[in-house]
Amino acid sequence: MNTVRLTMAQALVRWMAAQRVERDGVERPFFAGVWGIFGHGNVAGIGQALHQLGVLPYLLSRNEQAQVHAAAGYARMTNRLQTWACTSSIGPGATNMVTAAAGATINRLPVLLLPGDTFASRRPHPVLQQLEIPGAPDVTVNDALKPVSRFWSRVSRPEQLLAAAPAAMRVLTDPAETGVATLALPQDVQAEAFDYPELFFEPRTWRIPRDAPDPAVLAEAAAHIRSARRPLLVAGGGVIYSEATEALRKLVDATGIPVAETMAGKGALPYDHPSAVGALGVTGTPAANLLAREADLVIGVGTRWTDFSTASKTAFQDSGVRFLNVNVAGFDAHKLAGMPIVADARAALEALAGALEGWSVDAGHRSRAADLARDWDARVGALFAAGHAPLPAQAEVIGAVNEAAGPRDVVVCAAGSLPGDLHKLWRCRDPKGFHVEYGYSCMGYEVAGGLGVKLAARDREVFVMVGDGSWLMMSSEIVTSLQERAKLTVVLIDNHGFASIGGLSEAVGSGGFGTRYRYREGAAIDLDGEFLPVDFAANAASLGAHAIRARTIADLRAALADSKRIDRTVVITIETDPEERVGSFETWWDVPVAETSEQTPVREARARYEEELSRGRWLS
Repeated sequence: MNTVRLTMAQALVRWMAAQRVERDGVERPFFAGVWGIFGHGNVAGIGQALHQLGVLPYLLSRNEQAQVHAAAGYARMTNRLQTWACTSSIGPGATNMVTAAAGATINRLPVLLLPGDTFASRRPHPVLQQLEIPGAPDVTVNDALKPVSRFWSRVSRPEQLLAAAPAAMRVLTDPAETGVATLALPQDVQAEAFDYPELFFEPRTWRIPRDAPDPAVLAEAAAHIRSARRPLLVAGGGVIYSEATEALRKLVDATGIPVAETMAGKGALPYDHPSAVGALGVTGTPAANLLAREADLVIGVGTRWTDFSTASKTAFQDSGVRFLNVNVAGFDAHKLAGMPIVADARAALEALAGALEGWSVDAGHRSRAADLARDWDARVGALFAAGHAPLPAQAEVIGAVNEAAGPRDVVVCAAGSLPGDLHKLWRCRDPKGFHVEYGYSCMGYEVAGGLGVKLAARDREVFVMVGDGSWLMMSSEIVTSLQERAKLTVVLIDNHGFASIGGLSEAVGSGGFGTRYRYREGAAIDLDGEFLPVDFAANAASLGAHAIRARTIADLRAALADSKRIDRTVVITIETDPEERVGSFETWWDVPVAETSEQTPVREARARYEEELSRGRWLS
């Protein structure tokens, strides 16, 4: 067998460059490149290999958490058919990746992590940044990545790479198992040489299958649908990842089944499609939530049925409601005691369309869904044009951005009150036009995730909507967007604190305690002084962005128009009224309230909580 002598790091980089994926006859490289920050744990290994071989692009990030967010955003934008590897040194570099790794795994997005690790030889122990555990010398901080990875392996000898790398790739390319794969790389082993077989570096194509539903299961599912009087289809992220939106449109055109959307599934149908009733659940529309309450059959396609989507198991109130769950992952397909259809979303929808040929919902159910959706759209228009003064409402800001965005442009968001309002209000016209990270709802995702989206789709404008709280947690990748000439349009909403949690605090009787960006006055327990004078525009400008201050919605519209003529990242800041909220519709979220309290608002909130809790259903 022919061999080539390489360091383990050189072999890994060369192997990564040879990995490809194929679906529906389209083949592409799986790894777009490597994100990283070099330290003593990876500079002489992975860093040297990338520099010497030159076979993969290397992007320098400003924060290890941010680079994983960017990789996840890229993977989502490419429907999980491409991703990046992320490398760091051992110590704080590796542990910085834990938060974003959890987000990628929760959202079922493939990302390869390559953290440096402490010496396998243990000769220089304790090395700089090493966590010492006297009773477990083989434990390092990289073990913290185990629970947030779908695959984890420490490559303690250079030849172990021959087994570990393909095992990681199997998980990364498996639609049912995908998430973060971690290869922990001891810094001495990265630099050690081995005679690797040339066969290891030959191009390999990993085919992404479209598993069809079992014929007997399909027949039973079709019978359930035909017998339903008020069916509702819930489109999750799997509809978009499997590129099943056209199959969904054909099915609902023929059958008239109304379609509600999860956060990840928004855009599965254009917002103005006759069967589209909008967002479901805690952040849902009255149209979707009223139909969910009445549904006697719920068809979940590509959804993992989060607490928000089911409104803490209170969304579906028909006494005989049944569930059909289409999912590539059996784990998700069995949720809510549903009938599992373990299959690719597009293959299943096409098969269901054939099995349901000639059948449609009752005309009254079809028209009710259309009427509810039309009423909600009119309400959205009114919220966009409310003219709230002296400060605009957040809904008006969303309306201005939505108006400025083209049909194929992308809005990116993640945390705070913005995701809920965007889920309800954003008029989405393209399957990739709505990118809200709400599986982990990670503050700080927005700019980094938006950068990943832009790198994956340079022909689209990317609008990052971010609150002041998330901006202050992580805005550093503005610098990376300039470095890579990847323009973002960031709309930064200043509502003086954590508006979402502030509202939730008020709802549970705690009055927004500890959520506002104000000075502390004397020995006061709460922050109730004047607002902190943070100049977000100056902050953005100091990072190199083109900063614009908007004071009114008219200013914002003008700034958005101007931003299209600017060739680098633009940050537009605008202050909004934190008390002017869109609110929730026909829904509830289980946030336990203190069972006993001396505070009257808390006791009142507890009474409301117990009343709502009684509506919950014990479904797995």
